Amino acid sequence: MKLHTINTGLFKLDGGAMHGVVPKSMWQKVNPADENNMCTWAMRCLLIEDEKRLILIDTGMGHKQDAKFFSHFQPHGEDTLLHSIQDLGYTANDISDVFLTHLHFDHCGGAISKMGDKLVPTFAHAKYWSHETHWNSAIQPNAREKASFLKENILPIQESGQLQFTNQVDIPFSAQMEIIMVNGHTDSMMLPLIHYRGKKILFCADLIPSIAHVSLPWVMAYDMRPLETLNEKESILKQAVDNNWILFFEHDKVNECCTLQQTEKGIRVQEMMKMSEV
Repeated sequence: MKLHTINTGLFKLDGGAMHGVVPKSMWQKVNPADENNMCTWAMRCLLIEDEKRLILIDTGMGHKQDAKFFSHFQPHGEDTLLHSIQDLGYTANDISDVFLTHLHFDHCGGAISKMGDKLVPTFAHAKYWSHETHWNSAIQPNAREKASFLKENILPIQESGQLQFTNQVDIPFSAQMEIIMVNGHTDSMMLPLIHYRGKKILFCADLIPSIAHVSLPWVMAYDMRPLETLNEKESILKQAVDNNWILFFEHDKVNECCTLQQTEKGIRVQEMMKMSEV
């Protein structure tokens, strides 16, 4: 097995929304905001070579939305999903599985591309994996999450016939991966836990979007159930310390991975690293 970071570009989100109840005087030090209170975040995905399969975890936001949509999130940077895959010597047609942690636009938008007037899967030969409970909440969203679940990102997956559901703890297509289910951010978000070179790497998705969010009170205002997020974080961080897991961050603009340690003040970051150094 080999793991590769896939950078799909940067974007901006409101600093207050991303840091919840944490005062700006604190979060401004770790991710400074612009004049509109917007902070820069990564859309970092993961590519897994696992025997004959090439597995992509999440896809960034893609490029098919209109200028008005992008004006709200200001995507920027030179990295793109397909260029990052091509830099590793692969093409979109080589991807065998696309594993979507959840269906918010910045995690699944790149799964579908615009070809003329049609919306088609970016990865024509891949199976697209979601969770059935989460899928149903995405296609019939509540008012709070409606702006994050975009039908053009979701429905074409099903219409293509490439959609698959996994409601299991074990991932059906890889013996080296398992799923941790969480429900604080959104219904049935799936966090892959990857067994790699004698270590375990947790793809944190939006449970712990950046290294700053390791701190328990740092819970996003975007979360549907913030107290549940806090409890989920507490449990998972304890497991990570006890079992020497490595955390992989999807949205931290600087830090890819870290290990953790127990201190007198609680669980804190021990060492930061890139995936290539794991």
